[in-house]
Amino acid sequence: MSSNFSDAAMKPLEGAQLIGAGLLLAAANFIAVLDTTIANVSVSTISGALGASSSQGTYVITSYAVAEAITVPLTGWLANRFGTVRVFITSMILFGVFSALCGLANSLGMLIAFRVLQGLAGGPLMPLSQTLLLRIFPKEKAPAAVGLWAMTTLIAPIAGPILGGVLCDQYSWPYIFFINVPVALLCGYMGWKMLKRYESPLLKLPIDKIGLILMVVWVAALQLMLDEGKEKDWFASNEIIILALVAVAGFVAFMIWELTERNPIVDLRVFRHRGYSASVTTICLAFGAFFGATVLTPLWLQGYMGYTATHSGETTAMSGILAVMTAPFVAKMSTKVDPRKLVFIGVMWLGAVTLFRSFNTSDMTNFQIGWPLLLQGIGLPLFFVPLTGLALASVDESEMASAAGLMSFCRTMSGAIATSLVNTSWENKSIYYHAELSGLVDQFGDAVNSLTQAGMSLDQARASIEQTLQSQSIMLSTNHIFMMAAISFGLAAAAVWFAPKPTRVADTSAAH
Repeated sequence: MSSNFSDAAMKPLEGAQLIGAGLLLAAANFIAVLDTTIANVSVSTISGALGASSSQGTYVITSYAVAEAITVPLTGWLANRFGTVRVFITSMILFGVFSALCGLANSLGMLIAFRVLQGLAGGPLMPLSQTLLLRIFPKEKAPAAVGLWAMTTLIAPIAGPILGGVLCDQYSWPYIFFINVPVALLCGYMGWKMLKRYESPLLKLPIDKIGLILMVVWVAALQLMLDEGKEKDWFASNEIIILALVAVAGFVAFMIWELTERNPIVDLRVFRHRGYSASVTTICLAFGAFFGATVLTPLWLQGYMGYTATHSGETTAMSGILAVMTAPFVAKMSTKVDPRKLVFIGVMWLGAVTLFRSFNTSDMTNFQIGWPLLLQGIGLPLFFVPLTGLALASVDESEMASAAGLMSFCRTMSGAIATSLVNTSWENKSIYYHAELSGLVDQFGDAVNSLTQAGMSLDQARASIEQTLQSQSIMLSTNHIFMMAAISFGLAAAAVWFAPKPTRVADTSAAH
């Protein structure tokens, strides 16, 4: 994201102040990214506490992601209109306030409403924290600043499930939101003191109001359709049909308007670059598969493998250990090696590990579940880091900020859509497998007879068989989702080769 700053009115930060400002901006990015995953292992706990089903509980994840995705394309306009620092500090304080309200919510509807507001506030934090880091650090220290920012981006999703699990088990679910409040308010107060000298000049640019309204309409209709579809029996429901029609009509109108508007809120013209289109297709397919599998894992572990939220979070977070260790090496390689090769290797690695996970069994040990997740981390930097560079190297210099914002929007939407699809497919497939297995299990009553002879009553014997049947149905359904994710990774790996070899190395500071 580009910003114009008034150099004359500022004195550069030095020494401890510079380090403090760097840590403050890194903390802002950290809590914004943290909240994309901190609720993943807490869905079951939150659902139970608020009297909702686990499928309804996933709205806590998708509502935040969609709201955040909508705000990201607006960040540039907001920064120019109100000032980069003002927008950053206001977003930070509002993020803290809405986090507190999330923790105080006493119904799922209230929680989702406050999560939407939290996501709207959190959207600008990621791009603006990076923009300000690059502004306050001298050019010779800029790589260290970007490294600090990238490290928080990688560490936060790892810390999210662990922190969420510990807070849920040791305290209660509201604390996964309350933990943001002191960080956000302190960063807001200290940030204004330290960064106000870096405020940018105000530019009264027109906002594409119609484009914004159309985007909100089609995105909200699509997400509501995906979230409610399973509960309403999909297209047997008039409500789902109406939402689908609104989503399609809104999307078509949005596309037409944005392609003809002089100052579009989302510059769709960047898709004319083949390298960019291929990169975005790759990231949507791969990130959707990755995020869907990441959401499903704790639901399966907690619901059917007897894991606590803490244990589930620790297991899920193993994928980040090797990701953090290999990221610096991948960053160096991505400037020397054809990025398409690195992305292909990374995505195929993720696909291979996910394919291996599609042969899980219900009697697996923690080690058997954990080590594929640990190895999965090797592929994450190979996928994320060079793909960003490939996408931004494919567009014109003047389009990089728009391209980065649009790529972030597509990535976030793919994760939110994948979450809804995975949740629906997981439950539907478990019902299907349960019906299939019911016709095959104990057709002649031998198992019931054996259990009753062992001392069980007839009802206890049937209940025991039903429990086993349900466990195996869920396991087969889980494996089916992992198989579909592996196929999606394979398609993503193929898609990256539609991009031509880049002729330059992009400055990825516009990415977020």
